[in-house]
Amino acid sequence: MARLEGIRLYPVKGLAGADVDAATVLDSGVLAGDREFALFDAMAVAEADPGEIENGSPHANGVFNAKHSERFHELDSEYDPETATLRVETADGERDSFDLDADRETAAAWFSAFFDRDLVLLRDTDRSFVDRRGAGPSVVSTATLEAVASWFEGMSVENARRRLRANVEISGVPAFWEDQFVGDDAPAFEAGDVRFEGVTPCVRCVVPERDPETGEPTPEFRKRFVEKREATFPEFADRDAFEQFYTLMLIADVPEEYREQSIRVGDPVSVVD
Repeated sequence: MARLEGIRLYPVKGLAGADVDAATVLDSGVLAGDREFALFDAMAVAEADPGEIENGSPHANGVFNAKHSERFHELDSEYDPETATLRVETADGERDSFDLDADRETAAAWFSAFFDRDLVLLRDTDRSFVDRRGAGPSVVSTATLEAVASWFEGMSVENARRRLRANVEISGVPAFWEDQFVGDDAPAFEAGDVRFEGVTPCVRCVVPERDPETGEPTPEFRKRFVEKREATFPEFADRDAFEQFYTLMLIADVPEEYREQSIRVGDPVSVVD
């Protein structure tokens, strides 16, 4: 039976994810606590028009994450939402912690020194700093992660999971199940009482090409990924909805009438019209 297998939030964009048992869909359509914080280039923020970062694409306004530096992979981190405490540890064993409610400036200074770049740490508790503002959670199936791991020698399912960084994982369904929710006449799905509709396939960036433990690039990752993705593209999906094969994962939307509700690990999942 299809079920909601896992929920993973990424409190600070670019840093480690945190598995949770339940998550609330905010009025904006994103999951509460996901990409709530993000690092930005300080100069870009200083030069931005008022409201530009809040209302526009974060990529257009100096967001700084693992797409821009492989050094993100050198950091272990953990965020406690109850205390707003972010703990970080470098590959050299240096540890520090920051109160992101009271003193984000100290955290920003630490990251600026680590990355050798002038950064600020911003917070958006309403809409977050997801890549595609106006869309909701990202979705992948467990079988898809298993398939991707099988394409690369020595890759574990957890390694694939950490590379792809989805919010919602669905088990009990075939590989690439999430592909069916985009295109003409695409269905939707429900997890518990919450409806998810497809927005777009997720075009991947450089981040999945790197080992999440070491930051080292996997040789010919993109070439092999594209070849295998094309060869295994499911018959039940609309190929015309995919502009390329370096895509994996669904960017979904939660319709307004289903927002302010929660999803939970173990919720039954069903495909609906």
